[in-house]
This record gives sequence, structure tokens and C-alpha cells, in this order.
Amino acid sequence: MGKETSQKINKPRAIRRLVIWYKRNSAVTSIVDTAASSAATASNVAGNMVSGAGSVVTTASNVAGNVAGNVVSSAESVVNTASSVVSNASSIAKNTLQPLVFDPLKRLQNNDNILDRVEESQSKRIWIAVDGMGGDYAPGPILEGCLEAISRFPINIKFVGKIEKVKDAAEKTGLAELLENEIDNNRLELIDSGEPIGMNEEATAVRKRKNASINIAMDLVKNNKAEAVYSAGNSGAMMASAIFRIGRLKGIERPAIGALFPTRDQTRPVLVLDVGANTDCKPSYLHQFALLGNIYAKDVLQVQKPRIGLLNIGEEECKGNDLSLKTFELLSSEKSFDFGGNCEGRDVLSGSFDVVVCDGFTGNILLKFLESVGGVLLDILRSELPRGRRGKVGSAFLRSNLLRIKKRLDHAEHGGALLLGVNGICVIGHGSSKSLSVVSALRLAHSAVNHGVMENLNQLQKLQVLNS
Repeated sequence: MGKETSQKINKPRAIRRLVIWYKRNSAVTSIVDTAASSAATASNVAGNMVSGAGSVVTTASNVAGNVAGNVVSSAESVVNTASSVVSNASSIAKNTLQPLVFDPLKRLQNNDNILDRVEESQSKRIWIAVDGMGGDYAPGPILEGCLEAISRFPINIKFVGKIEKVKDAAEKTGLAELLENEIDNNRLELIDSGEPIGMNEEATAVRKRKNASINIAMDLVKNNKAEAVYSAGNSGAMMASAIFRIGRLKGIERPAIGALFPTRDQTRPVLVLDVGANTDCKPSYLHQFALLGNIYAKDVLQVQKPRIGLLNIGEEECKGNDLSLKTFELLSSEKSFDFGGNCEGRDVLSGSFDVVVCDGFTGNILLKFLESVGGVLLDILRSELPRGRRGKVGSAFLRSNLLRIKKRLDHAEHGGALLLGVNGICVIGHGSSKSLSVVSALRLAHSAVNHGVMENLNQLQKLQVLNS
């Protein structure tokens, strides 16, 4: 009896501790109280049933023969029922608390998605050329992403690649029927090409292999058969093909790759350029990057007056190497945008700047470092969560929050980077891109076309600095 009494005392105490934990982590206390009360009631019922079962077992032990066996069997059934009641109560509490208490922003996020869908449904369908053979996993995941994007955004796809390989990939991934349906609906067109430019090949290979998939895709933009081009292949080859096929904007010496980085404000990312197109830069290149980024931030990011920053090792204008010092002078004297001064590495994700310019060598290191942060951060959080039952309960309630953090830091959610400075909209994807990255990149391409980026970029040639 002493052991049973101790169990009765400890159960309500454990429940009270759990209720306190819930209340500390919840804004909707009424729901918590209801769930906790239900759990407490279920526990009391279970306790009474278990206690009754114990009495039955004790009585049964004094009864001889078959009668005792039957009673004991009934007692075991009662105990099992009590355990089931406790399990159901726990499940009800979890299902009630998790979506309503620990995910209060879910409704707001859904509203954001609705606004995105309204904007997309109101815009016209545009043709985008896709290098279907570019990337580590092409053409299967690239095709899957294209088919998904067609159903979500007002776009049509000209899919460039070796048609036999594309159809074989569609068969293996179960996309053959969907592919044929989209072709019949005139929303996707297969265009035959030669082999792609390999990741380990020199960018100049595009001049020798005229029928490479990236060249044919770029020609579609050049001949006004597509309004944008996307490739997850060799980024150097794509830049070379863009320069040779569609040319640079007048007054722009070197194109730059601009990537969107997350900041503290989820609705206001920062554009960093260059992140890999030009490893060696002149001050005039960085000046032009700032001009390009300023227009992109205004048109696509909808920032009325973008704040431009120069990536450096200190805020003071006397800090940095020769490239930084000379670039600072150029940016300070520019009147067509708002130059906010030097931006240290810790300020890139702070939201203090809308555009950050740097040479491609530094920017690419920054980009690759950021890509690893999301996975490392989640691994640290998982390892630091408490062990045992309390840790499992906490992890269950925090799951949706952790997934949102991963989504904000995942480079696949941004999909690709714009090649700014060429006479067309070009989106460069990561070499390891899969379907999610492709969808995100195609959305970026559609957004750039829909906001008239090229019209405003062409106005740059009227600036005195680009004509001098």
C-alpha cells in the first residue's frame, strides 16, 4: 500500500510540473488549462482504475481455481483500458497544443502565400528557356521542378536537352504522363540539343560547341522566343554564353551574380553581388555592381530607396585593401543611389543594408559559408535539446519552428541568383539543384520579368559615369 500511495502522490506532482512548463511556453493559457485539466482528469480516472484493478487482483489471489484466473484476466483488461485512456489524453493534449499554442504565426504565413498567389494569377504567362542538361542531377530533377513550377506560376517552359534522355528520365521518375499532358497543353516544349558543358570544363567551351544546351537556351532569349533563361550547370559557361550570345548592357564592363541572403526581417532579404562571376575586380566593376543592385532592389524587392553597402573589414572609410579604399571613393561620390558606407561581415544579415557589393572571390566564400549555416544550426539545436521524455515532448512542439528556421536559411528556397549586367534575364542555379531549387529559381525569373527589370537596367546607359 505504501508504494501505491507514493505513486498517487507523484502523478499529480508530475502533471503540475508539466502544466507549468506548458504555461511558460504558451500565449493561449486557456487552451493549456483545458488540455492540462483533461490530462489530469484522465490520470485520476486511470489511477482509480489501476487502484481498483489492484484490489481485484488481491481478492482474486484468495480465490481458488478457475475463478481466480478469470478475475485476474479481467483485472489485466482493466489495466490495459486505463493505459489506453492515458495515451489518448496525451495525444489529445499534443494535437490541441501544438498547432494553436506553438505555431501562432501559421495563419499569417498562409496569408503571405495567398498574396503571392494573387500576384502570380494576375500576371501574364511568360516563356522561360531552361537548360535541362545543366546540373549534377539533370535532367530528372530539373524536369520535375519545371513541371511543378508550370502548375504554380504563370509560366511556360522551353526545356532544352537531349530528348531521349529527358523522356527516359521522365519514365524513371513517373513524370511521363504529366510531361505529355503539359506538351499537349502547349505549356511545355521539348527542344533537342547536344551534350551540356561539364562542370569541370572551361567556360570558353561554349564557343566551340554551338549545340550545347546552354547555347541553345540562350539563343531562345536572343531571338525573343523566351523572356528568361535558367541553368543549374557550369556558371562560368553560362556567363560566357550570355556575353557571347546576348551581350552585355552598354556601359557595363563585367556582369555580376547577385544572390539573395536572409536577414532578421523575413520580408526583406539582402542582395549580395558579386558572388562568383569575377574573382578579380577593379573599383569600377564594384561601382557598376552597386548600380545594378540598386535597380534590382527597387524593381524586384520593392525597396523604395535601397541602402548600398561595401563589404569591408571595418566601418571606417580608411579600412580595407586598395580595392576597398578606391571603391569607397567612387561609391561615396555617386548621387544616383544611397551609399551607406562600409558593411562588416556581421552586418550582412542584420538588415541594415539592402544591397552589399564585393568582389566575386569574397562573395562566393560568403555564399558557400551561408549555405552550411542552416544545417549546422539545426544539428546544434537537436543535440542541445533535453534527453528523455521531456526532451521528446519539447522537440515535438518545436518541430514546426525548427522547420521554419531551416526554410529561411536553406539556399534551395531561394533557388538561384540573377546574372546582372547582360542584355537579358539569366538565373543561375546551384549545381546540386533539385526540384525545390528549380521551382524557386523559376519563380525568381518570373518575378524579374514581371517587374520590368530589363527596361530599367537599360536606362543605366544614360548615366554619365557609364559613358565616360
